[in-house]
Order: sequence, then structure tokens, then C-alpha cells
Amino acid sequence: MITVPAPLLAVENLTVEFDGFRALDGVNFSVQPGSLRIVIGPNGAGKSTLCDAIIGRARATQGRISFKGENITHLPEFEIVRRGICRKFQAPGVLSNLTVSQNVQIAARKDRSWLRSFSHRVPAAEAERTAEILELVGLSKRADTLAGGLAHGDMQWLEIGMVVATDADLLLLDEPTAGMGPHDTVRTAELITSLLGRHAVVVIDHDMSFVEALDGPVTVLHQGKTLREGSIAEIRSDPEVESVYLGRARDAAHA
Repeated sequence: MITVPAPLLAVENLTVEFDGFRALDGVNFSVQPGSLRIVIGPNGAGKSTLCDAIIGRARATQGRISFKGENITHLPEFEIVRRGICRKFQAPGVLSNLTVSQNVQIAARKDRSWLRSFSHRVPAAEAERTAEILELVGLSKRADTLAGGLAHGDMQWLEIGMVVATDADLLLLDEPTAGMGPHDTVRTAELITSLLGRHAVVVIDHDMSFVEALDGPVTVLHQGKTLREGSIAEIRSDPEVESVYLGRARDAAHA
């Protein structure tokens, strides 16, 4: 008998309403430890609201969110982050007046008190971890560059590095390839794939070439509900997904 491991994250019958509008309507969603899950769908489908609810920025009207078996549905955001979930937003949130290395060092620090975070003294273990992450995201040669001077793609990779530096078990990446060209998009897919095992990753994106490069299980949201789940090949061949999303995505890409 094969034993299926308990999910790292389990979203059950999740409904989120804003002034009577149902942004999410009875969504079920799960992520296994160290695995990848891709979420796609048209604008307004509920993708970002799902991430907001997981991280505690949006409150469930109904349903339950569990992480490592614990009910986190009504916990404040900082408590959810402490338990091992970290989110990268679509727009980079780096500290532009600090160097690339300093941004990662702050994210990597275990003691997050205000005074400790702005100390000039970096413990050896955190300095080593920072160097590893800069190598991972391809920014070792830019370590002493002010983050505000980075190109857009480099800034996106820096923020992915900052999320990784927290050592969170679950990383939520909201459109990590926004504004990138094809070469950088492929490189980002390779970077995310390299994180799996040590981290579980949820990726929200609309770039189907990027989704195909990731080659992971896909959840399609539409009008706040789960429309389909499956491999990229299964999603590609589904006529309803083609009707409500893929055709529009192709049109937008060629516009």
C-alpha cells in the first residue's frame, strides 16, 4: 500500500468576498512538500487573491487553510510568515539604497529585531548563505551594486533570492517573469526548478512559454473557481481552458 504524504499546504472550500463580490468561490488547492504548483487564469480569476489568503492579506469568508497540519486561516500575516511561507510580489520590493548583498543579508537574518537588522556585523553563517544565494541567482558579480541600479531582470532575481534567503518552506512567486524577455524567462524557470526539494513553490503567471518551461502541475482558475487541474499537456488540450483563457493569452502575447 502506497502512503501519500500529507500536503504542506491545504486549501479547503475557500471563499473570499469583498463587499459582496466573490473573488474566490469554494476553491480547493494543495501543495506537497518540496513540490511545484503553477496557477494560471485570466485577469480577475482570483490568482492573486488566493496568494493573499494564504499569506494572510485577505481573509476567508468560508473555508480553511492549513499549513504543516496547522489551521492558519485566521492568523495575522507576520505569524504565517514565521511559520514558513514567504511571498514575492509582482513588483520588486528591494531596498534600492542598499547593495545587492545587503538586501539578501537582511532577508537571511535569523534575528529580525529592528536594531539587529541594521547592524553592520554579519554572522559568518549568514554571510556564507548570502554568497550561496547570490551565486544561485547569478548576481555574485553584482554583490556590491546598489539594488536601485539593477536592470529589471536582475532586480526580479534579487527578490527571488531574498525570498529564498528566508528559508521558508513555501515560496509564493507572483509573476516572477513580468517584464522579462525570452532568455531571462527561461533562466528564471531553471532557477525556480533548482529550488524544488528544499522549498515548495507556487508560481502565478500568464506567460505560457514560461509555464511550459517550468513543466509542473497546473491549476486553472476562472471567475474565482477551479476550472481545471493537470499537466501542461492536459491543460493545453482542454477545450474549455482554450475557450476561456489560452486563446486570450495567445492574442495578448501577439498584440
